[in-house]
Amino acid sequence: MMFARALRDRVRSGDITCSVRVWQAPRVKSGGLYPMEPGRIRVDSVREIALEDVTDDLARRSGFADVHELMATARHGRGENIYLIEFAYLPPD
Repeated sequence: MMFARALRDRVRSGDITCSVRVWQAPRVKSGGLYPMEPGRIRVDSVREIALEDVTDDLARRSGFADVHELMATARHGRGENIYLIEFAYLPPD
């Protein structure tokens, strides 16, 4: 999973443990491990959500000020489906 540079330290510290993505289909799977230097991201769950489920609270949990800021970042490309990814950062062994 890729994260904006401004979010990476907060992901590594555990402040951010979820992400909203707009994709055509899921690009990660529950239980999957994905590199994020210097450690990895473990995806705990992936579920499709409705636009109405994307609240300012969820945006803040994802590292953004509000829904508008989150969606401006999340909406890039041709995706139409909204996914909520819950994850944990795993530091290197």
